Amino acid sequence: MTGRSTGRSAERGGAPGSARGTGPATARDTAPAGAGPAGQDRAGGTGDTGQDRAGGPRATVRATERDTAPVGARGTGPAAETGSAPAADPGGGRARTGAGDLLALVRSGRAVTRGALQQATGLSRATVGQRLDRLFRAGWLREGAVGPVGSPLGGRPSVTLEFDDTHAVVLAAELDTRHARAAVLSLGGEVLAEHTGALLVEDGPEVVLGLLGAWFAGLLPAAGRRAEEVCGIGLAVPGPVDGATGRVVQPPIMPDWDGYDIRGRLGRAFTEHTGADPVPVLVDNDANLMAYGEQRTGHPDCSAFVLVKVSTGIGAGVVVDGALYRGVDGGAGDIGHIRVGADALCRCGSRGCLAAVASGGAVAARLAESGVPAASGSDVRDLLAAGHPQAAALAREAGRAVGDVLATVVTLLNPGVLMIAGDLAGTAFLTGVRELLYQRALPRSTAHLEVLTSRLGERAGLVGAGALVVEHLYAPGRVEERLRALGL
Repeated sequence: MTGRSTGRSAERGGAPGSARGTGPATARDTAPAGAGPAGQDRAGGTGDTGQDRAGGPRATVRATERDTAPVGARGTGPAAETGSAPAADPGGGRARTGAGDLLALVRSGRAVTRGALQQATGLSRATVGQRLDRLFRAGWLREGAVGPVGSPLGGRPSVTLEFDDTHAVVLAAELDTRHARAAVLSLGGEVLAEHTGALLVEDGPEVVLGLLGAWFAGLLPAAGRRAEEVCGIGLAVPGPVDGATGRVVQPPIMPDWDGYDIRGRLGRAFTEHTGADPVPVLVDNDANLMAYGEQRTGHPDCSAFVLVKVSTGIGAGVVVDGALYRGVDGGAGDIGHIRVGADALCRCGSRGCLAAVASGGAVAARLAESGVPAASGSDVRDLLAAGHPQAAALAREAGRAVGDVLATVVTLLNPGVLMIAGDLAGTAFLTGVRELLYQRALPRSTAHLEVLTSRLGERAGLVGAGALVVEHLYAPGRVEERLRALGL
C-alpha cells in the first residue's frame, strides 16, 4: 500500500464481544439474508434513500410498528394508561413512537432517560421498555451514567441511555483528481485508521474503485476491526451526483465516470478484498460531504451553512436546517461554472467559468506560465505554505473573483456561516474573498455572517461521508426494517 497510513488499534484496547459485533446484535446481522448488490441496502432498499436529507428523524415508520403504537384518538392502548397523548409529528402526520423514533430521540439528546422518552412520546412505561428492549438486544443502545433524582419527593435516580457507537464501523473515502484518502470511522465519527495515497481519477472508475477496496481491506486491521463489523461505505467524489442513482452526472474533471455505477463497483471491490458480505454504499459530491461534516461537528446550531471548496475545481455544499440541499438532481452548489466574464477556457468546454480563473488549477497554470513549477492546486497549497509571494498574490486575486460570486450566494441564502476549504483556503485567498464579499453584498446579508476556514481540514469529506452513512442506517424507518430483519 502506497502513501501514509495511521492506525488506532493500540489506543482502543479490548472491547466486549458484543461491542465487536460477534453475536446476532452486530450491525451487519441486522439485514436479511439474500441481500442484493453492494449498492443495495441489506434490509431490501437501495442506498439512494440515505441521500434524502441524510435520514432525518422524520422518516416513516412501517405500518406494523404503527399498529403497535398508542393512538390517542382510539382511547385505547398504552396512551390511555399514561393519561397523555403521543407526541405528534410536526408535519401533521401520525405520532412517532416506534423503536427507531426512540433511538432518534436518544441520539439527538432530546430524551436520554426512560422517563424523558415517556414524556416525549406519550407512551406508557411498559411500552417504552418494550421498544428499548429491542434496541438493547440489537446492541445499538447502552446504559450510561446515573442521573440525579428527578422528583423532590425522592425515588430512584434515573439511568441515562446512550447510542452505542462501538458496535459497528463505517468506511469512508474521498477522491480528488490526483490523490485519495480513505479511513475507518466509528459510528460517532472518530477516525480509527486512515490512509492517503496517489490515485489518479483519470485512470477511470474500474481501477480507482478497485484500489479503494484494497485500501479498505488494509485499514481494517490497523483499526483493530473486522470486515464483518462494517455497516456501510461512504464516498465523496469531485463531481455532481444524482441522488436517485448515486452516479455522477457529466463531471468536468472526472473523464469516463459519467453515469458509471460507482456504488456497485465499490461494493464489489470491498467484498473481493475482504471476503465480507455486501454493505450499503452511499455516494455524494465532495463539497456536499465536507459541508455536512463541518456543520454537524462544529456548527450544529447553524440553520444555513455554506462551504466552498477551492482546489482543482470550485464547488459549494449547502446545509439547511441540518440537511444537505442538493437541488432536483444533485446539481446545487456547482458555482465553479458560473460565468464571470473572462475568456479563459474551462475544462467543462465553456469559456469564462469561475473555475477557469480562480481554482487551484487555474492559479497553478498561471504560476507555471511565469516559470514557477506548479501543476495542481496541491502544488499551490505547498507554495503558499512556504510563503511564496507570487503564489500569495495570485491566491488573493482568485479570492476576490470567488468573493464576487459569493456575494450573490450570500444574498440568496443568507447563511450564518460561510466556510472556505480546499487547497487555496489560506490567509491570502480568504482576504480576497472578504474584500469583494463585503463590498458587493448587502449589509443586511452579512450582518450575522461568519467567514471561516475549514476546522476539520483534509478530514472534512471523510467525516461527512461517515455521518451520511450513519444517518441513513439509523434513521427511524430504517431502524425498524433492520430490527425486523434481526427478528427483534
